Amino acid sequence: MKGVFKLKQHHTNLKKEVLAGVTSFFSIVYIIAVNAKILEDAGIPLEAGIIATVLSSLIGCLLVAFIANAPLIIVPGMGINALFTYTIVGSMGLNYMEALGAVVVAGILFVIVAFTKLSTIISTAIPHSLKESISVGIGLFIAFIGLQKSGIIVGNPTNFVALGNLSTPIVLASIINLIITLFLFLKKVPGNFLISVILGTVVSYFFGIVHFSAMDTGFVSFTDYKNVFLSADLGKIDAFPLWTAAFSLFLVLVFENIGLLHSQVNGMLQAPEKNGKSLKAVSISTIVCGLFGTSPAVSTVETAAGITAGGRTGLTSVITGLLFLFSLFFMPFIKLVPDTAIAPILIIIGGLMLTNVVNIDFTDFSEAFPAFLVIIMIPLTYSIVDGIAFGFIAYPLVKLFTNKQKELSLPIFIISILFLTNFMLHSIG
Repeated sequence: MKGVFKLKQHHTNLKKEVLAGVTSFFSIVYIIAVNAKILEDAGIPLEAGIIATVLSSLIGCLLVAFIANAPLIIVPGMGINALFTYTIVGSMGLNYMEALGAVVVAGILFVIVAFTKLSTIISTAIPHSLKESISVGIGLFIAFIGLQKSGIIVGNPTNFVALGNLSTPIVLASIINLIITLFLFLKKVPGNFLISVILGTVVSYFFGIVHFSAMDTGFVSFTDYKNVFLSADLGKIDAFPLWTAAFSLFLVLVFENIGLLHSQVNGMLQAPEKNGKSLKAVSISTIVCGLFGTSPAVSTVETAAGITAGGRTGLTSVITGLLFLFSLFFMPFIKLVPDTAIAPILIIIGGLMLTNVVNIDFTDFSEAFPAFLVIIMIPLTYSIVDGIAFGFIAYPLVKLFTNKQKELSLPIFIISILFLTNFMLHSIG
C-alpha cells in the first residue's frame, strides 16, 4: 500500500490514511439511508437502493483511489438524486429503469468531457450566475422535499401548500429531530448526520413511528436487487425525453464536480495535477451508478473531513469504500430509518446549498433575473430540469434586450434552443 499510493512522497503514513478514511466514512455514511429513501420514491425497492448506493460508493471510491490517488469521497450525490427521482421519474414520466438509462448516457457524455478539453470549454462558456443559481435552486428543492417528508409542509387545495398539523406524531418527531440535527451540525460533532439518523430513529420509536420488533435480523438479501442491477433501459435512446433527462443530469454533474474538485484538489490538497484524473474517475463512476441502479455520483463536500484528518492519498478512499461494503451488515437497521430522521438532513443540506446565492451578482439585472428564474422555478415547478430551462432560455433574451449580446457564447444559444425545443414538444404532446 505504501508503494502503490506513495505515502512517503505525500508526507503521510498508514495510520493517518486509515484514520482519515474512517473519518470520511462516518461523515458521509448517512447517504446510504438518505439516498435509498429518495430512490424508493422513484420505485426502486428500499433494500435494492441501499445495496446500489453501497456498491456504487465502493466502486467510486476505488476508482478515484487508483486513478487519481486522491482522498476523495465519491458517492451518489444529494441534489442529483432529487433530479433523478422527482424530475426525471416524477415529472418527465420515465420509469426508474429508463431514468437509469439516462444516467448511463449522461455518464458517457461526462466521460467524453472529462477525457478531453471540453470540460474547460463548457465550464468557461456557461455564465457563473447560472451555475450558482442551479445549486441554490436545487438547495431550495431539497429543503422543500424535507419539509414535505416531515409533514411540516402539506398540500392545500386553496393555497397549494400550507403548514401541516404540528400536533401529529410525525411532525413532532421531525421537529425534535431537526433540533437535534441542527445542534450536532452547528457544534461540528464528528459524524453529526450519522448520529442524528440514529437518534432520530430512536425518537421516532417513542412516537410510535418506528417498530424495532419488526426489524429483520436476517443477512442482506439480493432478491430485489437482482431486478435493479443492470436494469438500465436504453430502449428509448431515440426519444427526446431520455436525451433531455441525460443532458440535464450531464449539466449538473459537470458544474457540480468541476467546482467541488477545484476546491478540494487544488485548494485543500494543493495538488492540481490530480484534478483532471479525479474528474475522469468521477465520470466513470457515473456510468457505474447507472448500471448498478442508483442516481449519479459526485465528489462530496464531506471529503473535507478526511483531508482535514490527514488524508492525502487514495488509501483514504480505499478505507472509506471498504467501510461502505461493511455497512451492509447493518442493513436491518438502515431499513428502519424513517422519513422523520431523514427530513432534517434534507432541510439542513438545502440550507447549505442556499449559501451559493451570495456568488450571484444581483446588481446586474441581466445576470440576476435568469438566475432568479432558475432559483424560484425549480421548487415551484417541482422540476430541476424545467427550472434550469427557464433560466437558460431567459439568459440570451435578457442579454439581447440590454445590448449585451457580446457576453453571449455559442453554447448558451445551443442549450437555450434545446430547452425551448423541449418545452415546445411537451406542449404539442
